Amino acid sequence: MKIHKFGVEGRFRDRVVAVVRGIPKGKTMSYKEVAARAGSPNAARAVGSVMRRVTDPSVPCHRVVRSNGSVRKSDTDDVGRERERVYEKEAASPHA
Repeated sequence: MKIHKFGVEGRFRDRVVAVVRGIPKGKTMSYKEVAARAGSPNAARAVGSVMRRVTDPSVPCHRVVRSNGSVRKSDTDDVGRERERVYEKEAASPHA
């Protein structure tokens, strides 16, 4: 068994990353849905914490959105704005 520096969160992190990697191109899933599929339906905020720490570009974090479908906290949220651009480009791709 892999021991992660965050203990139990390490196993949760692995499940979250696996769920997010399984989101099809051009689709999204809410933090709540990811948490439920990872086996912890009340852990939507923890999913956000995991997504914030993911540095692997093969994990499509831009496909995880708020329950209302938004990705930005505010109009000045540059990270959210960039996530929107990546998702829109992906959704418009003929290979989606």
